[in-house]
Amino acid sequence: MLAFGTYDAEVHPRVAVLIEGLRAHGHDVVEVNESLKLTTAQRVATLRQPWRLPVLVVGLARSWSRLVRAAGRSRRPDVVLVGFLGHFDVILARRLFRDVPVVLDLLVSAEETAVDRGVTNGAILRAVRWLDRIAVRSADLVLVDTEEHRALVGPDRRAHTVVVPVGAPEAWFVDAREAAAGPPLRVVFFGLFTPLQGAPVVGAALRLVAEEAIEITMIGRGQDYDETVRAAGPRARVTWIDWVPPEDLAGAVATHDVCLGIFGTGPKALSVVPNKVYQGMAAGLAVVTSDTPPQRRLLGDAALLVPAGNPEALADSLRALARDPERVAILRRAAAAHARATMTPEVATRSLATRLAALPGRRGSVSLHGTPAGWRRALPTRRARETGRRRSDDPS
Repeated sequence: MLAFGTYDAEVHPRVAVLIEGLRAHGHDVVEVNESLKLTTAQRVATLRQPWRLPVLVVGLARSWSRLVRAAGRSRRPDVVLVGFLGHFDVILARRLFRDVPVVLDLLVSAEETAVDRGVTNGAILRAVRWLDRIAVRSADLVLVDTEEHRALVGPDRRAHTVVVPVGAPEAWFVDAREAAAGPPLRVVFFGLFTPLQGAPVVGAALRLVAEEAIEITMIGRGQDYDETVRAAGPRARVTWIDWVPPEDLAGAVATHDVCLGIFGTGPKALSVVPNKVYQGMAAGLAVVTSDTPPQRRLLGDAALLVPAGNPEALADSLRALARDPERVAILRRAAAAHARATMTPEVATRSLATRLAALPGRRGSVSLHGTPAGWRRALPTRRARETGRRRSDDPS
């Protein structure tokens, strides 16, 4: 199997979970990866400011030229897996591997992301809707993260869509630590401060618990950062950290008691279970997040759920936890156990492994385990080989 595209597993660890999980199921996965190094925010900015388009085009052309060369040095794989943010990559994969099944990790739609980031121009939204359709139709199998997102796929392609939970890389389980009793309650929020995350709701809640024995760490920056700082006010006991290297993030998060999830109220926020929830639980932290259908369905009693967009309810929950260390310890143990049972790469990819086993090849039936006879491993670029070695040691 070939993991292919311009994905960045350090920024978006979803593809690392897929690769780790498929390898755990016995698949031989080779990476041919040339990261585009453009964040989701930068891609959305291109929609708002078309003069930025040449940056995307040039970057994509450079990455694609390397991908094409790497693919040309290998014989056909049995299956091609196109990583997250691969709306364009899947079109290239379809051209390069015409007679090979192509799997696209759509995860969420481009249109949904654009709307969540505040894009309102009708022409632009129609364009990204068209891109979603082209990407989905270019793939033989499409992966999404929740049933809510599967319902958004067109009826003609829904039967070719599989729900694969986001999961957490193994590194997050490795860094899990035992709960430490007693105050202060150590709370962490990490992310890109996107509307989905509802960071201003967190900021407003922090203002309300400023007098409690609670220490908060806010990691990251992004669209709603300034509003969040204003909402928190000067008295909140907050440490603001702009950046933690991806390889250090799991360890940094694991030093806390509580991980905050998402609290946004937009359509996307109501349809996802975010990375941070999976990762926080894998690290053995109590998780407090919004009470939405997909999160309630996945987490059950293993997390503390509060109404979305409600800083008062979030503050009440944090206040109660700060005054009840035993409950924090119970929630931490429940989170760790639930994560081990449902969120490891192997478990998260179980539905995908089952579907792949039954996936017909465009040249007939395919064997998806081990290296096929007469097929040599792909020869990725030097950067891709280095990425693969680094990720095998530290998949975060």
